[in-house]
Amino acid sequence: MARHRPLEIVSELVANVLSLECAVGDEVEAGQTVVLLESMKMEIPMLAERAGRVSAIKVTVGDVVQDGDVLVVLD
Repeated sequence: MARHRPLEIVSELVANVLSLECAVGDEVEAGQTVVLLESMKMEIPMLAERAGRVSAIKVTVGDVVQDGDVLVVLD
């Protein structure tokens, strides 16, 4: 069975981390929201591109992230 490489979910804009929708060890499905960002009073869900297990969360609620910052890592 082929093993996936770790997948980094990154921010696509400058935003505030509004909420974390997963925890380390959680199994997530493709398309599931893992982090909710807020920018210019709009909520932006950051989605898992594929199913996997959350191996790391690189942000906390209230952080300001930049375009390209790693939010979550999936195995």
